[in-house]
Amino acid sequence: MTAVYTEDNIKTLVWYEHIRRRPGMYIGKLGDGSSRDDGIYILIKEVLDNSIDEFMMGNGKQIDIIITDHEVSVRDYGRGIPLGKLVDVSSKMNTGAKYDSEAFKKSVGLNGVGIKAVNALSVKFGIKSYREGQVKAVDYSRGQMVEEFPVVPSNEPNGVLTTFHPDEELFGNYHFISEYVETLLRNYTFLNAGLIINLNGQRFVSKNGLRDLLDEYMSEPGIYPVIHIKDNDIELAMTHGQHYGEEIYSFVNGQHTTQGGTHLIAFREALVKTIREFYKKDFDPADVRSSISAAISIKVEEPVFESQTKTKLGSKDMGPKGPSVRQFIGDFLKKHLDDFLHKHADVADILLKKIQESEKERKAISGIQKLARERAKKANLHNKKLRDCRVHYNSSHDRKLETSIFITEGDSASGSITKSRDVDTQAVFSLKGKPLNCYGLTKKIVYENEEFNLLQAALNIEEDMENLRYNNVIIATDADVDGMHIRLLIITFFLQFFPDLIKNKHLYILQTPLFRVRNKKKTNYCYSDVERDAAIKELGPNPEITRFKGLGEISPDEFVHFIGKDIRLDPVNLKKGDSIAELLEFYMGNNTPERQLFIIENLRIEEEIEV
Repeated sequence: MTAVYTEDNIKTLVWYEHIRRRPGMYIGKLGDGSSRDDGIYILIKEVLDNSIDEFMMGNGKQIDIIITDHEVSVRDYGRGIPLGKLVDVSSKMNTGAKYDSEAFKKSVGLNGVGIKAVNALSVKFGIKSYREGQVKAVDYSRGQMVEEFPVVPSNEPNGVLTTFHPDEELFGNYHFISEYVETLLRNYTFLNAGLIINLNGQRFVSKNGLRDLLDEYMSEPGIYPVIHIKDNDIELAMTHGQHYGEEIYSFVNGQHTTQGGTHLIAFREALVKTIREFYKKDFDPADVRSSISAAISIKVEEPVFESQTKTKLGSKDMGPKGPSVRQFIGDFLKKHLDDFLHKHADVADILLKKIQESEKERKAISGIQKLARERAKKANLHNKKLRDCRVHYNSSHDRKLETSIFITEGDSASGSITKSRDVDTQAVFSLKGKPLNCYGLTKKIVYENEEFNLLQAALNIEEDMENLRYNNVIIATDADVDGMHIRLLIITFFLQFFPDLIKNKHLYILQTPLFRVRNKKKTNYCYSDVERDAAIKELGPNPEITRFKGLGEISPDEFVHFIGKDIRLDPVNLKKGDSIAELLEFYMGNNTPERQLFIIENLRIEEEIEV
């Protein structure tokens, strides 16, 4: 029977209702703060972008931020919003000064949506504008005005104070991870030399721009001093290291474009072209870019991004009357990078040797690669190790679903996860026994070792990290000594050959409960001894206590609770000062007195629980 379709079926939503029903259109995924791209961080960024735009226009050198458990306040010292337009700017879609390209010529946000999205998605949202000795304030809840205050005199300096409390109805029991917030703020200061950002009393400032960024994020020093060059609307810092892969940070108008875009494509092409012309050799692009660490920032007039979250640049031109992005970046490298290499022969010699080393290694394993690809393709056809999902992550497009792959060991563990998973978005890869310790080995071993070869084929990262098929790569091993060892061996594999997987925050450890405490009325799953003791106290005398020694002991009916919306993931991170080479040598190299002493000092004896 055909459904009735009348005028009553046509609905017009109030602006804040549309944002609340379709938040993904405005801030990407919601999330609870456990991932760096969760919505609560986008809310902070949307407010900060307005303050950064003021700084870029020469107004206000400091931004003060206070973050408590669930509330954020941002105070800038720019010109302040014209008081008569404060309500319109904070609650009327497509309203703002950024449509006037003379006022905000190279702004991050241009469509007047960001601050309104923060308003609609917050249970409490307040905005105050201080301007020329006066202040006006407005309070909202979930986009609806609660109170509009009259204009009154003020001794405060010009600027805007925005305070918001993200709505738990949408974000759940969220929490802010300080590392993710600090990374966001550091990037703002690296891209805006001289800007001071204070976060809960902690000061962030940069004097050397992108050179400071590379010093902060590179896990080990480059093989030559960082090349730092800049011109109007463009800045570049680059060096090469000894790591595998490419490490390139790209930015547009102060926005970290984590998914790249036209400017990143243009840079990768222009770099190869410039290097080829300088050395007068037709190098393979992969050899030129192998082991590069770089950061590039450009400023585009009226930029076009491929989503509201602005993580990928779509603009082909630098502005309505400007050159193409490709030509602009190509001309810049042709002039400035070429000049630099001519003036610094020592750097040019080191770079040449590095390219030649990469070329030699690539040619040495080319034959093995071909055989390995054929083996991987044949194995994937039979689908023996990979239980794939239906949807795949693609870093070149906005993803609507979080996709994950669980790397497990043994049939029982992989069987439990396979039966419990969401077949649309969760895949399972089953290892056979303990993988090889690949520390100190060349990439040739990746193609000769069946487990590693099939794993990289499943992830689709052999050629380029941008081809990664799953957003979350999750190591799921038993919480015992053997499981911990397997976990370390897998992390070693990624650190050695695919460090970008970790640096780009794709690698996680699955946390599963150690204990089940239950009586006839209730079951508690506990992830630590402390949680177990609390559960015993809560459930009263003589509850049944089960110690899970392996993932295979958890039934599929139970496992579904631990890999669903309440999944607990610990990100695998590299901190400033962490040297990959030193980490691998200490933990995975030959036994040394230093490591023996470390083991003795950190030895922990697990007590068996009698059930």
